[in-house]
Amino acid sequence: MNECIFCKIANKQIPAKIIYEDDSAVAFHDRAPLAPVHVLIIPKKHIESVADMEERDAPLMGHMIYTAKKIADDLKISGKGYKLLFRVGRHGGQEVEHIHLHLIGGARLREDIGPA
Repeated sequence: MNECIFCKIANKQIPAKIIYEDDSAVAFHDRAPLAPVHVLIIPKKHIESVADMEERDAPLMGHMIYTAKKIADDLKISGKGYKLLFRVGRHGGQEVEHIHLHLIGGARLREDIGPA
């Protein structure tokens, strides 16, 4: 996906505040944070959304969730809690057609998403 903004971030064609990277995932600070901590975890493999996943992608999704847990620990928000969120499709609020996991925390959060 040559035009995908998240693919460009993963390939270092667009700058981002990357806080984690390994062979299969990249994590960076969201440009429009909903809370004091708002990190996006993306796979380097382009998958448009959860709805487009295949069974073979399940280990990658598990890796993204575990990566979020490690980042929450590193950012010291695990003790009080945080939110993990996948948005799926336009009605689910997905704005970028590349699967991404939101790690949101650092403040008491409302049920819908952002800080209380």
